[in-house]
Amino acid sequence: MRRATGDELDARTLYALLKLRAEVFIAEQQSPWLDVDGRDLAPSTVHLWLPDDPAPGGTGGAVATVRVTDEGPGLAAIGRVCAAPSHRGRGLIGELMTAALAELDGRACLLEAQSHLESMYTKYGFAREGDEFIEDGIPHVPMRRPAGV
Repeated sequence: MRRATGDELDARTLYALLKLRAEVFIAEQQSPWLDVDGRDLAPSTVHLWLPDDPAPGGTGGAVATVRVTDEGPGLAAIGRVCAAPSHRGRGLIGELMTAALAELDGRACLLEAQSHLESMYTKYGFAREGDEFIEDGIPHVPMRRPAGV
């Protein structure tokens, strides 16, 4: 697993993360949305990812990723959670979620889960906090994990 804050990302890694996210969210899920939101390079943003070639000096690609953003005092958000279709079913998202939760330092955490993944996120201490909504044609639910969990 790799970790970098937004200001530590090199261009090659940022490209790999954005490419994976585009492949999953835009191409596969057919959700034409602006993924580049200005938060990826923030010093307070933490990126976690699993490289496609874990050897030192590998290809620089990524097979799964998650992003943790600072949402103000005592609050964080987890988002951009995805794995390449070729690497699903291997527990990679679970590995990344465990690492992302370790980044919270006791803060509460928000998450906008695709509705069909709600039960997966409840395993990590998240609970639905509001009504289902449609984002880019996909049903989502707002979720929250309390501080100190």
